[in-house]
Amino acid sequence: MVVVGHGRREPRMPAGLNPTVLGLAVLAGSAVAAHRPGIGRAEQRAFRLVNGLPAAVEPPLVALMQAGALGAVPVAAGAALVARRPPLALVLAGSGLAAWVLAKVVKRAIGRGRPGTLVEEVLLRGRAQTGLGFPSGHAAVVAALASAASPHLGPWLRPPSGGWVVAVGVARIYVGAHLPVDIAGGVGLGLAVGGASRRLSA
Repeated sequence: MVVVGHGRREPRMPAGLNPTVLGLAVLAGSAVAAHRPGIGRAEQRAFRLVNGLPAAVEPPLVALMQAGALGAVPVAAGAALVARRPPLALVLAGSGLAAWVLAKVVKRAIGRGRPGTLVEEVLLRGRAQTGLGFPSGHAAVVAALASAASPHLGPWLRPPSGGWVVAVGVARIYVGAHLPVDIAGGVGLGLAVGGASRRLSA
């Protein structure tokens, strides 16, 4: 058993379920897919399905999407401080920032463009995104925060935190900023970073 803050205990996970290992595997697999020339039919279909959702879902999705912005990192860390959980605040701040920085590094290594440069007739909502697409920085940040916070959340809060990760990914596809493989790569990166942060702070 590993003691995690305020007497909470996190059970050791089997090696195959280690979040860092799982995250790196997802990141590696999606990076291979992203590095291939062109976009596969399955990914195009998935992108169009989400990108073509009705306008009525835009306000809630855009609101939820902010959980993956860089600004969400100090907000999450501040909430932990208000709750008198300084160790958790430190883990959240470190994992969120690390995920954001590493996403920038991986983007340059893979060099995959945004949907507007790879797919025809993309519906862009809000400000057009520039730069590279893989992996999604928003997905990386929110997944890192969720992964880092998981041991400190009650069982009733873990599913909603995972749902927020999904919502951010869906939102980024909906606004036309990322393709599905970009989201998978971001989630994998964030999961790995959050898992590593948990182990370092244990």
